[in-house]
Amino acid sequence: MRVPLSWLREYVDLPATETGRDVQAKLISAGLEVETVEHLGADLKGPLVVGQVLTIEELEGFKKPIRFCTVDVGRANGTGEPQEIVCGARNFSVGDKVVVVLPGATLPGGFSISARKTYGKVSHGMICSSDELGMGDDGTHGIIVLPPETEVGKDAVELLELVDEVLDIAVTANRGDCLSIRGVARETAIAYGLPLRDPALLDVPGPNAFGYPVKVSDPAGCDRFTARTVTGLSPEARSPIWLQRRLQKVGMRPISLAVDVTNYVMMELGQPLHAYDRHQVQGTIGVRRAQEGEKIVTLDGVERKLHAEDLVITDDRGPIGLAGVMGGADTEIADHDPSEEGAGATTDVIIEAAHFDQVSVARTARRHKLSSEASRRFERGVDPQAAAAAAQRTVDLLVLLAGGTAEAGVTEVVAPGAPHTVTMAADHPDKVAGVTYGRETVVRRLQEVGCDVYGQDELIVTVPSWRPDLTDPNDLAEEVIRLEGYENLPSTLPRPPAGRGLTARQRLHRRIGRALAGAGYVEALNYPFVSEQVFDQLGLEADDPARRVVKLVNPLSDEEPALRTSLLPGLLAALRHNDGRGSHDLALFETGLVFQPRDAARVAANLPVDRRPSPDDIAALNAALPDQPRHVAVVLAGAREQAGWWGKGRPADWADAVEAARTVAREAGAELGIRKGQYGPWHPGRCAELTVTVDGAERVVGHAGELHPRVLKTLGLPARSCAMELDLDVLERVGDTVPQAPSISTFPVATQDVALVVDAYVPAAEVEAALREGAGELLESIRLFDVYENAEQLGEGRKSLAYALRFRANDRTLTVDEASAAREAAVALATDRTGAVLRG
Repeated sequence: MRVPLSWLREYVDLPATETGRDVQAKLISAGLEVETVEHLGADLKGPLVVGQVLTIEELEGFKKPIRFCTVDVGRANGTGEPQEIVCGARNFSVGDKVVVVLPGATLPGGFSISARKTYGKVSHGMICSSDELGMGDDGTHGIIVLPPETEVGKDAVELLELVDEVLDIAVTANRGDCLSIRGVARETAIAYGLPLRDPALLDVPGPNAFGYPVKVSDPAGCDRFTARTVTGLSPEARSPIWLQRRLQKVGMRPISLAVDVTNYVMMELGQPLHAYDRHQVQGTIGVRRAQEGEKIVTLDGVERKLHAEDLVITDDRGPIGLAGVMGGADTEIADHDPSEEGAGATTDVIIEAAHFDQVSVARTARRHKLSSEASRRFERGVDPQAAAAAAQRTVDLLVLLAGGTAEAGVTEVVAPGAPHTVTMAADHPDKVAGVTYGRETVVRRLQEVGCDVYGQDELIVTVPSWRPDLTDPNDLAEEVIRLEGYENLPSTLPRPPAGRGLTARQRLHRRIGRALAGAGYVEALNYPFVSEQVFDQLGLEADDPARRVVKLVNPLSDEEPALRTSLLPGLLAALRHNDGRGSHDLALFETGLVFQPRDAARVAANLPVDRRPSPDDIAALNAALPDQPRHVAVVLAGAREQAGWWGKGRPADWADAVEAARTVAREAGAELGIRKGQYGPWHPGRCAELTVTVDGAERVVGHAGELHPRVLKTLGLPARSCAMELDLDVLERVGDTVPQAPSISTFPVATQDVALVVDAYVPAAEVEAALREGAGELLESIRLFDVYENAEQLGEGRKSLAYALRFRANDRTLTVDEASAAREAAVALATDRTGAVLRG
């Protein structure tokens, strides 16, 4: 909302020394967001005067039409002689009054004016357009032509009100009252402690039986409709300069007198209005819901197919306007065409001032993608009590400026209703702010915003009609707090109870993030929204539990209406995005929640806002929410180790994904089982199933390995991409994060190597598990240091696995026989379980 300071001063007697910056500071302190203060004409310097065109000579021989004019500027040039000016515009004639800038002046933008030779003539100044003076769009796109009665030689800076300050206010959705000069003036008056001259306080005649007939069939959509009629408007009447300038300053373009007056009153009082050409309206004006399939051509010339929920204005022919949004072209006000004496000009108008339902107007505007100044106000709340005053103000201006006659008939259709009241404890604002205001201050501040307040310890507050956003005690408390000044609230640091800090879950989350980052992974945070088609792309079975999703009622995107059950879709999309932009060596990780629907759907109850929810309230809310376990996932592509002077690099492979799972398990203090597996998007021959033991039973908590080539092709991912995903909550449950001091023996270690030949399909993890169990308590560690495959030496489909076994006792030095016996026991169990043969 743009608010000229000169217009604001009409309703509030601000001190003469107050600038736009001062008013901005006051309004910001009161809670309004004043973004900027625009200084109109700040760099404009005269002389800028009214002149009358005496002669026009057409200059020929140039690429564009050029005119050499003589203009009478009175004594403004010091001589009284006509001023010679070269001008390229063609929208003025001999005898017209124009705005002339004389040599020595400076126009907005620092453009200095001096006498100069151009097109073979010397131009002593310039005839100005509205753009050159920084006035905004006046609809002509040419020279400013002033009314014939304007005095020659008059100061045009004062005449056109070129010097002013304009406050640009970002009005929030709940403060529709501030989308008007009246509303901002009220806030300014409160901020300065000054009286307000309310422009809506007018003598308005009561409704009678002579008004234009109106029938409201939907009182829920339109609870108030006022109609007034003005006849005998002069076709030649034009909007005066002061009215045009005020519209330009608030960001609107002057169009015609009748339209300009309705726009002016809307900006002044906040009540949208509409003027109908009375001769084009046929029969009774009605307000109803549209019938499916009806059409209307709106004022922007677009034919629109109406929806059954659209609220429309009608006559006997059908819809003539979208209520609260835009009027129809059939009843548009016609302007006077100077080329045809009085032809087609509107002389009789019907003024509509109505109050429409906020939700209905908002939905209609969005449904038809048609936002207007009227719809913006109705969506945010319009004062229903201002409709009659706005209609009267419009009638008065049309009578004054266009010579019209106000008909005695007044139509006012009002649905029954009562003022909204709120009951609030007198000390409620004190409790909200943590400041003692006292009852007297609370009552005074509420009365300043227009409330009627009764009661002592418990206040009964009647909310003013222009503040529909005040619906509960917290809204009233906010009014008291903002008017007393947010800056006056004391700064109090919170005092957390001693001994509390991060939870165990939060500490584990941070440790895992640091560990993966230290291993070369980069964290990538993704939105939790997915499409159900992604499960087909990942190759999940039709009965896979991951396909059961929680769907959002109002998703951000219709293409992604579900909440994720896996972190992989988001991470793989990030991998594809970065690879497509030239980053081919990637290692990404994410920790986050996944969402799993419960078997029995429940509806969450509304929690109280006036007190802390009870444990039962919170438990009931949590029971209605889906399960939300925390997962961790990584994806890899490209080189895992870069090549350089230190040696050859290597690409990322399935083993890196498995190692990432081990890294996470170590941080969680959990023992992770790794075995051959097959699931969803992973390559069936290069997929590890990750398990832990929970309450004595083995449980699968994730998978790691190389992704299936079909998945890579479907998702457009790099070849040989790998991934891992783990259920972090289960790891936390079975893990032991208590630090364990290592057992350090003073006795030497005995190392024994063993190479076993097994079938190629036997996982190394199974062989290692058998060796570990067979070696017994003396085994300190085991490490796979070589994998060898050679069909000629080992046989077809066979491989050799070489392990380094370290044996140590805590109480003695092991003998060779003891170490060898432990080694032979390990080999014997591996042979029995996996069919391994000791390689000779």
